[in-house]
Amino acid sequence: MHAIQQQYWAVRDYLSPVLKESKFKEHGRITPEEFVAAGDFLTYKFPVWTWEKGDPSKARDYLPADKQYLVTRGVPCLRRATSLAYTDADEDAERLLSFGDGSAAGGEAEDWVETHAGRQSNADSAANPGSIDDIPDLDGDGAHEDEGLSSAVGNLSLSGAKVPDTPHLDDIPDMEEDLEDDDDAAAAPSKAAPSSNTVIDGSEIEVANGNLLQVRTYDVMITYDKYYQTPRTWLLGYDENRTPLIPAQIFQDVSADHAFKTVTIETFPHSGTLQAASVHPCKHASVMKKLIERMNAGVVEEQKAQRKSGSKDAKKKWMFRRASGNGKDDKPLPDDEDVEGMRVDFYLVVFLKFIASIVPTIEVDSTTAF
Repeated sequence: MHAIQQQYWAVRDYLSPVLKESKFKEHGRITPEEFVAAGDFLTYKFPVWTWEKGDPSKARDYLPADKQYLVTRGVPCLRRATSLAYTDADEDAERLLSFGDGSAAGGEAEDWVETHAGRQSNADSAANPGSIDDIPDLDGDGAHEDEGLSSAVGNLSLSGAKVPDTPHLDDIPDMEEDLEDDDDAAAAPSKAAPSSNTVIDGSEIEVANGNLLQVRTYDVMITYDKYYQTPRTWLLGYDENRTPLIPAQIFQDVSADHAFKTVTIETFPHSGTLQAASVHPCKHASVMKKLIERMNAGVVEEQKAQRKSGSKDAKKKWMFRRASGNGKDDKPLPDDEDVEGMRVDFYLVVFLKFIASIVPTIEVDSTTAF
């Protein structure tokens, strides 16, 4: 059944027309040319992302041959997504605490709410400081010990001490001979050195059993979906030994609201054999439309403020006149038409912030400081 569905999606994608008109602000969709422009901006500002051409037999003719999809490798995933799921039963439980005996004014005791009552207490927390060793008091027994030591040093005398004879120069060992002996010992092969063909199991190393954080890594790919006319994200996970993760392990790093629903395992479109987790793009356009509207409003207000500030840079960028055919300048355009707003170059920057909410523990958003 899954194979039939894959074939249906392939035919549907092949018969879908290519979007020619820009509609990223109105509908959240972008054209292939805008996808390439946004990808160029992403790779320029954040070099962890690179263009890939993929399998030549799977190349899309509406995209450049060397810019079929974007990829970033080795994205860390430090913990599982289930660790972020706080519930009232465990992490966020609340408890009502009463203080006082009711003898205060009004005859009512004070009530306080204790949050996170289900959390485990740590030995080094403020409520459990643990045992602190006593610092010795110098005014007590330690003072008497210091007085006895001081008196013993004061009674020392060097008058009756015997000075040892100075050794003869021939009795002093030669340093060059010692260095030659050390070089011979270092050059000799070690008997306990393991052979080059010996494979050491990670479980035999003591440090790997608990003192090191077991970190998963992901290769994240972004392709262009011609049917939905939006980018599409693909995830390929590895454990700490670079062993590919099975689908059940990948879903551990996906939000519970999206696992097995909008995130599924499918064939990567630019490879004939690669299977990867994919975030289905059926809702991408509507979500991106809302995000772009919010960010565009902030960008427009900022550009209007720059225009009104009277700075030279703002004048060069925003205050301009249209030249008419008769050689005369027309009147300045209204403020709303002068302001460009958010450019399509920033589309993938906003898109990565949306994907970060679906996979919160995978650090896909490398644009946090932008």
